[in-house]
Amino acid sequence: MAHKLNSKRIIGLTGGIATGKTTVTNYLQEKYKLPILDADLLAREAVNNNSPILEQIFNRYGANIRLANGELDRAALGAIIFNNSTEKSWLEAKIHPFVREKLVTGIAQLNEEIIVLAIPLLFEAKMTDLVTEIWVVTCTEAQQKERLMKRNNLTLTEAQNRITNQLPLEFKTRYAKIILDNSGTLTNLKIQIDRAVN
Repeated sequence: MAHKLNSKRIIGLTGGIATGKTTVTNYLQEKYKLPILDADLLAREAVNNNSPILEQIFNRYGANIRLANGELDRAALGAIIFNNSTEKSWLEAKIHPFVREKLVTGIAQLNEEIIVLAIPLLFEAKMTDLVTEIWVVTCTEAQQKERLMKRNNLTLTEAQNRITNQLPLEFKTRYAKIILDNSGTLTNLKIQIDRAVN
């Protein structure tokens, strides 16, 4: 699936929204001291104040998605793109190349044997070629909805919308070397992670 970049082991960690990817990366970082390159953080960097991408977003959607301090109103932008696939594609076409470039640079700069790329949209953004193995974090859809509603303060419809906006978990698990089932306890999840690392 991937070219081995200097024979490093590059884990592409993905899953559905609110399946527990952050729980996994935190554990990998704390216990194994593995470097984590987080696509979500890089996507935020792409729309930092005064970035060219942010200007394009403001030009497209106008002042109603600009906060008083000049920053992006993420919730307002989310409401637009999660309800309109054309706008979602437009935005991703701006952000994904930026994120990809940063990940490639990050991989090149790290000397560790194992690197973790946390990429929620690993398949959607066509970044599977950057990794040597794929780990998918899963849980039940009911758990996803519950966690998402609680975490992002969403209604059931909004949560459902965000879940269906991503590729189904069944698709992702088909390509996974490791499937981490996060529908049980944290202890159980950690046991699975330990097994996968070693």
